[in-house]
Amino acid sequence: MTGRTLLAVFAHPDDETFGNGGTLAHYARQGVHVHLICATRGEVGEAPADLKGFASVGEMRADELQCAANILGLESVIFLGYRDSGMPGSPDNSHPNALAAQSIESVARQVAASIRRLKPQVVITFDPIGGYRHPDHIAIHKATVAAFQIAGDPAQDIEGLLPHASQKLYYSTFSRGWLRVTVRVLRLLRQDPSHFGTNKDVDLASLVDVDFPIHARVPVRDVIEQKERAFACHASQGGSMPPLARGLQRIFAGDETFMRAVPAEPPERIERDLFEGLTSDD
Repeated sequence: MTGRTLLAVFAHPDDETFGNGGTLAHYARQGVHVHLICATRGEVGEAPADLKGFASVGEMRADELQCAANILGLESVIFLGYRDSGMPGSPDNSHPNALAAQSIESVARQVAASIRRLKPQVVITFDPIGGYRHPDHIAIHKATVAAFQIAGDPAQDIEGLLPHASQKLYYSTFSRGWLRVTVRVLRLLRQDPSHFGTNKDVDLASLVDVDFPIHARVPVRDVIEQKERAFACHASQGGSMPPLARGLQRIFAGDETFMRAVPAEPPERIERDLFEGLTSDD
């Protein structure tokens, strides 16, 4: 697969690992050229009081991302240079350099420039609600969808780069069945699933009703240990897995799932390879 290239486009350090780290490692192991665009450095994410010698949270999280990228086998990490927008309704949403405050077109043109340089056959990003409605996740989803089209349009001049039309676009998604079970368990434990997470700002209950079809299941059991080590790189985000969680992942997390956006027509059967159906490395 040395002529094949996969580009992942996400918002923050840790998105690449916590979401699709297995997929990225799986393809890198097969010889696919795997690249990552990260829109921000996660400047307003959770962080310990001790920054371990780093000048800022963003600097620390960028270093954690490079650690994870090395373990997953990524060939490059490209930062777009925007600022983390924080969760919905936070003051960080309106920071002048916040990703969520930018025009979709301007971000899309940056992503499109990387598509033209790297020439991926396959591009992956968040689903339309960004997994759990994070403003940055939604913003980079919209920008990536636009960039996918712009990159292949010869009428669009982007830094003098030649057009490149990637062949497949996927959205990272997950089974709502497991989410429903999680919501039930939290309620049994007398926890509120509409206020989940360290800051109680993730509404898991509302996500149950927003479903996306699963068109592809990428087998990642061969790289589970790699993904666990990449998890550990993101120590500031709670990357170390407790033994129970690690055991459950090894039993149940054998696949990572995706919705196929391009080609728009759903496949006749669940794909097991994101490059399935591509007959050329061009």
